[in-house]
Amino acid sequence: MPKLKTRKTAVKRFKVSATGKLMRRSTKLNHLMRKKSMGARRRLIKGSELFKGDLKRISRMLGEGH
Repeated sequence: MPKLKTRKTAVKRFKVSATGKLMRRSTKLNHLMRKKSMGARRRLIKGSELFKGDLKRISRMLGEGH
């Protein structure tokens, strides 16, 4: 079986956490930030875990080394 090639766009968008979870960047961080409280902004900056439905597809995009 040939080696899986890593999709570079996926590497730039997703990270694997220390516990092995796939993390993504949160949405709603680009504009209208004045309305959001500091706590809400802090929570958004942390990012969030990838949805279960996307897990298999994205992990395949990241290749074997991730």
